[in-house]
Amino acid sequence: MMSMELSSQRGMTLLLGPPGSGKTTLLLALAGKLGSDLKVSGKVTYNGHGMNEFVAQRSAAYISQHDLHIAEMTVRETLAFSARCQGVGSRYDMLTELSRREKAANIKPDPDLDVYMKAISVGGQDTNIITDYILKILGLDICADTMVGDDMLRGISGGQRKRVMVGAERALFMDEISTGLDSSTTYQIVKSLGLITNILSGTTVISLLQPAPETYNLFDDIILLSDGHIVYQGPREHVLEFFESMGFKCPDRKGVADFLQEVDIKERSATILGKE
Repeated sequence: MMSMELSSQRGMTLLLGPPGSGKTTLLLALAGKLGSDLKVSGKVTYNGHGMNEFVAQRSAAYISQHDLHIAEMTVRETLAFSARCQGVGSRYDMLTELSRREKAANIKPDPDLDVYMKAISVGGQDTNIITDYILKILGLDICADTMVGDDMLRGISGGQRKRVMVGAERALFMDEISTGLDSSTTYQIVKSLGLITNILSGTTVISLLQPAPETYNLFDDIILLSDGHIVYQGPREHVLEFFESMGFKCPDRKGVADFLQEVDIKERSATILGKE
């Protein structure tokens, strides 16, 4: 059973929980990528719109912990391709409304200007500008024309490859992206994602297993999962107060993320003992 409204989840959300707690399933559900053969109860809405009212894949992106790229493409080509696949987005809505108003006012647009507006709504220089902007924010401008590469073809570094997975989507759902990365690289990636999320007024949900304290502090909200159930969902600054009221106090020198994982383990143990 799940009910979640994404318009109220703007900003950076950290998804915590031990392996098997349901993090991947939750992220897939939010991105509209669950198998059609699965029975789902509850609902997910984007700004009040249900998943059956629009194509979620045009607004959201699920990014797994495994790198899936075309190794022979450069970083710039990969991001430009991703931007084009996103479609015209809000520009199409803008042109539709403009056309409606022109007809209502009996205005006939200049033919050359009309062709130009329709051309940029489909793709071209606007996509290049967006790509260059994303490259700079993610710190990928230094390797923009380098091939992405893979295990067989030498390319960019592992940390850079993780950043290439990010596009200009308004909703990003990222699953264990710190796999194989050191804490410093993970911090830089999450910090870059925070910049993009704020600029686009978007929603980013990232699951991490054991984030360092400095990485944890970059997030606005926390979701803690246990056996498929949400134990806590709310602002980061209120999480310790909540668990202290439940009888769990974080030791002075312990990282909050590690403490939350321990709380989850204790709750699961208590549940198991209660059943016995």
